[in-house]
Amino acid sequence: MRHLPTRTTRRRVVGALATALLCTTGLTAPEALAAPAPTEAPASPALADGLALTPPMGFNNWNSTHCRAEFNETMVKGIADLFVEKGLKDAGYQYVNLDDCWALPSRNADGKLVPDPARFPNGIKAVADYVHAKGLKLGIYTSAGTKTCDSVGFPGALGHEYSDARQFADWGVDYLKYDNCNNQGVDAKQRYTTMRDALKATGRPIVYSLCEWGENKPWEWASDVGHLWRTTGDISDNWGSMVSILKQNLPLAPHAGPGHWNDPDMLEVGNGGMTDTEYRSHFSMWSIMAAPLLIGSDLRKASAATFDILDNKEVIAVDQDPLGKQGTVLSSEGGRWVVAKEMKDGSRTVALFNETGSAQHIATTTAAVGLPAAHGYTLRDLWQHRSYNTAGAISATVPAHGTVLFRVSADRHWAKNPPAVELGLDGSPLVEAAKPVSLTSAVTDLGRTPARRVSVALSGPTGWKVVAASPTTAGTVRTGHSLRTKWRVTAPEGTAAGSYDLTLRATYRSPTGIRTESVLPLTMSVVVAPPSGVSYLGDLPWLSTTNGFGPVERNTSNGESAAGDGHPITLGGVAYAKGLGAHAPSAIEYYTGKQCRTVTADVGVDDEKGAKGTVAFEIWADGALVASTGVVTNAMPAQPVSADVTGAQVVRLVVTDGGDGVDSDHADWADARLTC
Repeated sequence: MRHLPTRTTRRRVVGALATALLCTTGLTAPEALAAPAPTEAPASPALADGLALTPPMGFNNWNSTHCRAEFNETMVKGIADLFVEKGLKDAGYQYVNLDDCWALPSRNADGKLVPDPARFPNGIKAVADYVHAKGLKLGIYTSAGTKTCDSVGFPGALGHEYSDARQFADWGVDYLKYDNCNNQGVDAKQRYTTMRDALKATGRPIVYSLCEWGENKPWEWASDVGHLWRTTGDISDNWGSMVSILKQNLPLAPHAGPGHWNDPDMLEVGNGGMTDTEYRSHFSMWSIMAAPLLIGSDLRKASAATFDILDNKEVIAVDQDPLGKQGTVLSSEGGRWVVAKEMKDGSRTVALFNETGSAQHIATTTAAVGLPAAHGYTLRDLWQHRSYNTAGAISATVPAHGTVLFRVSADRHWAKNPPAVELGLDGSPLVEAAKPVSLTSAVTDLGRTPARRVSVALSGPTGWKVVAASPTTAGTVRTGHSLRTKWRVTAPEGTAAGSYDLTLRATYRSPTGIRTESVLPLTMSVVVAPPSGVSYLGDLPWLSTTNGFGPVERNTSNGESAAGDGHPITLGGVAYAKGLGAHAPSAIEYYTGKQCRTVTADVGVDDEKGAKGTVAFEIWADGALVASTGVVTNAMPAQPVSADVTGAQVVRLVVTDGGDGVDSDHADWADARLTC
């Protein structure tokens, strides 16, 4: 069972599945308990009701409001207003969905659900009527158990499926999210099938979302039960959580299609825990996976950048393509992902996704993604909204945590577009203040036609010295050739440690005279050589961190989702004053500047998780694995680990899930020390 623990959210599973992941469905009527066994192969959808022929698009309040008082009728109506005002309705968003906490904690004397009069003084039907008047649809939430997932314990639908479904239909509900908490150990397929039958009996078309957390592999049996099913636990608003869920959902592509979709959970775009670059990756990858696009941020407070991401109609068209194919992984070596999706018009959408913390060259070809042989192809950049021609290469230098999303076609009109050009920068992205580093830029023609009058420039922050040491222009760059330029980059003396933005910019003209500019945003890290002697890693600045749940904590345990909510690091009853508190999957990088010798620590699963947690610890030096523990459980005492990192420029501390999925994997690097 995979449970991402949360102290501060509703996800407290208190029934028979107390260790399960968040969000599933309900119960089965007694007469429905004898359900057939799950099939091993993907089933053909039997609902055939014409619903959710493309992945549902809309809004759910949970990720932005949880159960706070701001979740109420006024807020829901305001979201519907914003769908219209901001153009989201025109972009395809339809559903305004209520999550947990909309009801009173008890049913009435007739066993009926009662909307909370403080939150919804006019009832759910009045809200549905308002939403419908806007040309939108309303969704609602309950659980396939005796109670919902919130710790207050609102009524679940187990044993009340037909009555609750009738209420939902009478209110005008168009979408049901059916969670998995407090399910009393009743077979999942039975519980979810009973609610399917109850919804069907109402005669109202209601999209049915199974929030079963992927525990019982619903992709293998639910295509004739619901229209979409959760494949994972709840997403959190951080890079590690998003990537972990992405990796769980990508292999399930064969099970998705019109009317039956894999659901890797709601969008976090705009909630503030990731950068805009990371949110564009989130939105790109959910779209290429044909995932439901359910906005999870508070649109009343959303930035222009958030709306720009959510309203990108070219990316939305990938998600909503009527062929209904989920993108498949072509390669993923070294965190450099290529994912391709077949489109109904014969084109392919290709995501070049960079999981790593530095810019990466990621490439494939038109043949590899399944396009027929052709003299030339049109390459459409769906974030830049520009078209190019390519001779067959699909390639880009992708910024850290970024995604380049192309739509590629064997288009006979390819020649009207300028040639595609890839920008790249070779050399270490690490620089010490006042010490020059050498870098080499490349402007490479990927097109069928040559790039002419090519010019390149590299710029850094104010005060930085960036000097070209070789030519920055070329009259012509032919297909497959590059303009390569050497640069010397120096950060001013006294520059504080941290990340700084650089920009590589190239201009060129096509044979027909079209002037094109390409821009590659880059980052360099100003680093400080570690002090001589022995230092605690919890006291040193790190280069970067990723963490599966919440932030990495200094000298405390991971705690939960909020920064600074950890406890004293404790392994096997022994408390440690120093160390790092992480949560799998996690990676923490330190600059060691080729001046250090050893890393040592006592490692294990923190006592705060009781008997839960299975992880493995690794130490890497400049990309080479130099120490590992194997699987470590909470029942084991602290394990000593030591690694020789002599000559390494960067040391990386990694925690994996131990091979059994992420379940309360609070991992401590206790007394972690660096000797230089």
